[in-house]
Amino acid sequence: MYDLIIRRARLVDDTLADVAVNKGKIAAIGQLPTEATALRSLDLAGNYRLSAGWIDSHVHCYPASPIYHDAPDRVGVESGVTTVVDAGSTGTDDIDHFYALTRTVKTQVLAFLNISRIGLLRQNELADINDINPQQISRTLQDKKDFVIGLKARLSSSVVGDNGIKPLQLAKQIQREHQQLPLMVHIGNNPPDLDQIAELLTQGDIITHCYNGKPNRILTPSGQLRASVERALKRGVLLDVGHGSASFSFAVARQAIALGVLPHTISSDIYCRNRIEGPVYSLAAVMSKFFTIGLSLPQVIACVTENAASALRLPYKGQLKVGFDADLTIFDLRSTPKLFTDAEDESVTGEQWLVPLAAVVAGEVLLTNEGKAIHDFNP
Repeated sequence: MYDLIIRRARLVDDTLADVAVNKGKIAAIGQLPTEATALRSLDLAGNYRLSAGWIDSHVHCYPASPIYHDAPDRVGVESGVTTVVDAGSTGTDDIDHFYALTRTVKTQVLAFLNISRIGLLRQNELADINDINPQQISRTLQDKKDFVIGLKARLSSSVVGDNGIKPLQLAKQIQREHQQLPLMVHIGNNPPDLDQIAELLTQGDIITHCYNGKPNRILTPSGQLRASVERALKRGVLLDVGHGSASFSFAVARQAIALGVLPHTISSDIYCRNRIEGPVYSLAAVMSKFFTIGLSLPQVIACVTENAASALRLPYKGQLKVGFDADLTIFDLRSTPKLFTDAEDESVTGEQWLVPLAAVVAGEVLLTNEGKAIHDFNP
C-alpha cells in the first residue's frame, strides 16, 4: 500500500510511467503492477505530463516587503511550482519574520539572504556600506542553514549608489567563509560595469537577469558574448533568467541562444504586480517563452528541475528517482498560438505553452485552478 500512485503519466521524453509515493519520497517509478494500491490514485491516461517538481530560483514572496511582495503559495503550488527561492527580499533584520511566515504554507520556501541587513526595504539597499554586516550575516547563515541557502547581491547603479563594486567584494569575502554558498548577483544598469562584476565571480555563482536588454548586458553592441562573461562561464558561473518587470529581452535571449549561451536555470523574478499585470504572470509563462527561441521541452524542464536543484545544492530534488523527494509537477503542453511579451514590449506568438495542473509536495496533490477545471483530471 502506497500513499499515492500516479498512473500513465507522460514524461518529458514522451514515455509513459507510473510513479508511487510513500512517506513523502518517490518509492517506485516504471510500470507498476495493476494490483498495487494506494490511499490515493490519479490516472493521467497518457494525456497529461509529469516531471520533477518545478523550482523557481528567483521570486519575491516575503509578504511584508514594502517594494516587492507576494504570497508564497500563490507563486508556488497554486502555479504548479513546488519550491520557490526568495531572492533577497530580506536581510538579517527581517529573515526571522520571513522564516516564521513560511512555516504554514504548502510550498517549500527557501531564501537567498540579501547582503544588506535591510533587504528590499528600499530600492538602494546597498548605498550605505554600513548596512553590510558580515558578523550578522554569519550568524544568520548558521542559525537558518535549512532556510537560507545562499547570498544575494544586487549590483546596479540604483542599488549601490557610490559604492560601485565594493558590495560584491564583501559578498565574496563572506561567501568564502561559508563553504562557497551559492551567490546570486543581479545585473542591471551600470556602474558597476558587468566586466568588473564578471571577473569577480567564481564557480557556482549565479548571474541573474542574464538576458536583460539594458546596455550593461551580456552581449556586446555587435551581438557577441562579452569576453568577461565568456571567461566567467568557463569558470563555472551559471546563468539564471530572472525575467521580472524589466530584465528579459527576446532579442538578447534569441541572439545569446544562437551563440550557444543557454540558461542554466529559468526563473520568474515574480511578485504581485508583474504576476497580475505582466509581463511575467507565472513561471510557466516564462518557461513557455523559451519554446519560441529554440529550446526544447526537455531543455526547458531541466532548467526548473535538475539544473535548479544542482545550482541551489538541493540534493534530493529535481529528478524522478527512487528515494528523491516526492515533489512533482503535473502539467499540460498546449499546441495553440499564444502571444507572449518580454520586458521590452516585444511580442512573439508561441505555438506551444505550458499549463500547470497540479503540484505534488511530499506526496500531497494540490490542484491548480486549471487542474480543478479539467473534469477527467480531478478524481
